[in-house]
Amino acid sequence: MIRMYHTDMETNVMQEVTDFRRGTWINLINPTENEIQYVCENIHIKEDFIRYPLDYEEKARIDIEEEDQTILFIIDVPVTEKGSNGYVYSTMPIGMIVVRDDYFITVSLKEVKIINNFEKGFVKGFCTYKKSRFILQLMYNNSSEYLNYLKKINKETEIAESVLKNSMKNRELLKLLNLEKSLVYITTSLRSNEAVMERTLKIRNIKLYEEDEDILEDAIIENKQAIEMSKIYSDILNGTMDAYASIISNNLNRVMKFLTSITIVLAVPTMVSSFWGMNVALPFEKSPFGFLIMIVIATALTLFVTWWLRRKNMLD
Repeated sequence: MIRMYHTDMETNVMQEVTDFRRGTWINLINPTENEIQYVCENIHIKEDFIRYPLDYEEKARIDIEEEDQTILFIIDVPVTEKGSNGYVYSTMPIGMIVVRDDYFITVSLKEVKIINNFEKGFVKGFCTYKKSRFILQLMYNNSSEYLNYLKKINKETEIAESVLKNSMKNRELLKLLNLEKSLVYITTSLRSNEAVMERTLKIRNIKLYEEDEDILEDAIIENKQAIEMSKIYSDILNGTMDAYASIISNNLNRVMKFLTSITIVLAVPTMVSSFWGMNVALPFEKSPFGFLIMIVIATALTLFVTWWLRRKNMLD
């Protein structure tokens, strides 16, 4: 899908357009082969730069093509995906392509919130013809979005913990495992994005004004804060998982200990009745009260064994 936008330099009003004019923002969402060829033929760039961000495993980086005067920025953005055990927070790459001083292209496999915010005009001071600032604003909003995702992960962790305190359900344990996996993806992507931001400060192909540098520095600070939060939440979640693993193991040991003790208690009357069920001469066999005497003996031995096991904390 192709959507194109252009901001009027006099009114600073952005509107959707259908023609390729200078200062246009071209937003590609999971484009088809025909759409890729159509864009490349009209703005005269190589197709590779559009294809790179469409690889789900593509790493965050900066690629400069001196011949076409084209710069590709790839960063990872947070997304929510549906897994076998519920929703998983993950990341995916998006591409930002500066084509000379004429066009700006964004490429993604699916719609993402930070791009939608620009399309809907929610980002203050956004203009399609300010390409360098566009990149930095995307980076800043992306870092802020990571912080929002981390807060959601922390909230879901707290909910899962409160449920596990009352009942050890596999569903909640699997949810914690998914959240732990999500934090690994997010931390890795945040570190990759940090490297891209640091390099953006150094490359000469992008002209940064003083206000632009402030936006980039803010983006780097937000990204570092997200990395720290991700590390803290990951450490907490790892500790929580280890604690619940120990609790589950301890509960299992207690159940096994209790069942073993019950087996011993039940074995006493069974053993007594087995002895007096043998076809040999036994005490009280001719007594009219023999059965009652055996019941009393079995009961007394059972109570004694129960008292002894409880004293040894085997029935707790």
